[in-house]
Amino acid sequence: MVDSQSTPARQRPSIVSISSYLLFLFLALQVISLIITLSTFGKTRDALRDAYAGSTTDGDQVADVFVAIGIGGSVLLLLLAVVLGVLALFNNQGRNGARITTWIVGGIMVCCVGGSLLSNAAGGFNAGSGSGGDGPSPDEIQRRMEEALPSWVAPVSTVLNVLSLIALLTALVLLALPKANPFFRKQTAGWEPPTPGASYPGYPQAPGQPGYPQASGEPGYPSSGEPSYPPPAGDRPDDTPPTDRPGSTPPSTS
Repeated sequence: MVDSQSTPARQRPSIVSISSYLLFLFLALQVISLIITLSTFGKTRDALRDAYAGSTTDGDQVADVFVAIGIGGSVLLLLLAVVLGVLALFNNQGRNGARITTWIVGGIMVCCVGGSLLSNAAGGFNAGSGSGGDGPSPDEIQRRMEEALPSWVAPVSTVLNVLSLIALLTALVLLALPKANPFFRKQTAGWEPPTPGASYPGYPQAPGQPGYPQASGEPGYPSSGEPSYPPPAGDRPDDTPPTDRPGSTPPSTS
C-alpha cells in the first residue's frame, strides 16, 4: 500500500540556492546596464551626428539607427535576464524542465555578453570596416564617442559585463553539478507493509478472517483477544436434551 503522506520532503541543495541568487544578480546587473544606456543615448546621438557633419551621409539617420540598435539590444538582454530570474524560482522548486530551459537561455546570454565584451575590447567602431565615400573613419567616430560620453561609462560598462558573465557561467555550472541531480529527479512515494488489523481500501475485512486478527473486544472475540468457538451441539440451551441423560424421562411406548 502506497502512502503519499510518508514521502519525505526534498531538501534543496545549497548549490541550487546559490545558482538562483547568481541569476538574480545577473538580472540586477542587466537593469543597471540598461539604465546607463538610456542615460547616455542622447550624447551618443549627438556625437554621431557631429561626426557625420559635412559628409554626404545622413548623420541623423546613422545616429538614430545606432541608438535604436543599442537600446533594442539592451532591452532584449533585460527581457532574457527576467526570464532567467523566473526560471530561478522554478529551479528552487526542483523543476527539471526549468533547469534545462535555464541552460538554453543562459547559453544564449553567455554568447551575447561575451560578444559585447569582445567588441568593447576591440575598440567598438574600430572593429568595423572603414566607411565609404567622404564619411568619417572608425577611429574618428570612436574618438568623438569617447569625448562626448562621461569617462566612467566605458569602465563601468566593462565591469558590469564581466560580472554578468561570471555570475551567469557560475550559475549554469552549479546547476550541472551531480550534487544537484537528485533534487531535480522526480520523487516517488515509498511502499509500506500493511499493519496487523488493517484492511485494504475497498475491501472490508470480515470478522474472524484468518491472517488478520481483530482487535480485542470486537464481535466474536473476548476481551482477552483469544477467539471464542461455539459450544458443542448438546450444550446449546435451545437444543432438545437427549433421552439417555440421567433423570430424563423416556418417551412412552403404547
